[in-house]
Amino acid sequence: MKAGSSSSDCPWHRRARDAVGYSLHLRLVLVFMALAVTVAVAFMGGMQKVVALGWKEAARPLLMDYVDRLTAEIGSPPSIERAQAIADRLPVTLRIDGPEVRWDSHPDRPRPDWMSEKVQRQDHWSRDDTGYRLLHRTTADGHHIEFGLNALSWDKRPRIAWGTLTILLLLTALAYVYVRHLLRPLDDIRRGARRFGNGDFGEPIPVRHAHRPDELGQLAGTINTMGEDIHQMLEAKRALLLAMSHELRSPLTRARLNAELLPESPDVQAQRAALMRDLGEMSRLITDLLESERLAGRHAALHRESTNLESLARGVVAELEARHAGAAAITLDVQEVLPHCMVDPSRVRLLMRNLLDNSLRHNDPAAQPPRMQLRLRDGVVEIEVRDHGPGVPPEHLPHLAQAFYRPDSARQRTTGGVGLGLYLCRLVTQAHGGSLQVRNADPGLCVTARLPCGGDSSEVGATPG
Repeated sequence: MKAGSSSSDCPWHRRARDAVGYSLHLRLVLVFMALAVTVAVAFMGGMQKVVALGWKEAARPLLMDYVDRLTAEIGSPPSIERAQAIADRLPVTLRIDGPEVRWDSHPDRPRPDWMSEKVQRQDHWSRDDTGYRLLHRTTADGHHIEFGLNALSWDKRPRIAWGTLTILLLLTALAYVYVRHLLRPLDDIRRGARRFGNGDFGEPIPVRHAHRPDELGQLAGTINTMGEDIHQMLEAKRALLLAMSHELRSPLTRARLNAELLPESPDVQAQRAALMRDLGEMSRLITDLLESERLAGRHAALHRESTNLESLARGVVAELEARHAGAAAITLDVQEVLPHCMVDPSRVRLLMRNLLDNSLRHNDPAAQPPRMQLRLRDGVVEIEVRDHGPGVPPEHLPHLAQAFYRPDSARQRTTGGVGLGLYLCRLVTQAHGGSLQVRNADPGLCVTARLPCGGDSSEVGATPG
């Protein structure tokens, strides 16, 4: 199935095949049904063979003797009255064909196929030369008398077949319900694994019969233990990052103060400026680490207020001009009427700063400068930043917004950054209930952050001049 196509576009047989192929419950029920049908067919076939052999060895002499007695009772020439009395008394049909008497006990009913000579010759009990003589007699005067079972005695066969089918379907439904009950822990395990993958370790996977669990209960308990270990590891990592960030702030502050106290003589001015840049970069890195841990928590608090996003974007560009020579050339494209939005201005400023900083780092100096667009669509504000650099190989695109992920480590070390920029952007958009999309723009990389505006349309930002 192609991506983007709905399931309703597929033929029913393909949907049924997919449903069976991806459902363990249905496959188990189908296996049980096939096993039940196979056992039933094998049992019935075996019993039929046993009965047939018993019939041939034991019942045939008795049947032949009884048919001889009935023939003698009819007489020769045959008496229609006595033949009619036999047909009324017994569930049999009689057919007499001869020079004097031609009579049928049930002329208004079609003769069953199994009573025909062709079918009798194909049946297992009449393949030899004496089989046809079981139900057929010839009197001394040349009349042929044929006995058969009354067709009315077989009228209940359809009802029996439908009843058997109903019972089989009922047993199948009961088997499905029971299998569904047995495999219900798989649904709990799937939901629990999804919660753990989203970072929610507060609710463990329920274990059925915890005092004596079955195999699925043991699996659920093992996954709970694994989730607890992962949770403890993540909490330890988070605590370590927070402790290191807090501990590094004090020496960095002292180093910055000492660097500012250096004499501004021409021979140390260049080294002083380089030291101040490095200290500023380290300070921003520590701030990003602290902010990423705050936003990654389950209770990330936002301080929303009515914000003019255009003014915020221009302030971020002005801030970047102090660190990037190409920041002054950034193109800012703002929708003509952009309302104020209820967002956290400090977090959105961090989002814009990281997006623009990332585009400045990887933009081709000989190409067009990076471009930021602000627009509102269906109550969602879109902040889109595009550079004109080499872009990113497609296999790396799904991982760019992960923490500390760098598609080209050597290039990243020369241009700065540790892989937190787009990760922070994703956290900010998710904290606001939005999303982040990264794609190649050929040339360059295009990153779009979508945030629910939730603002008042009566408050409109300044129109760009």
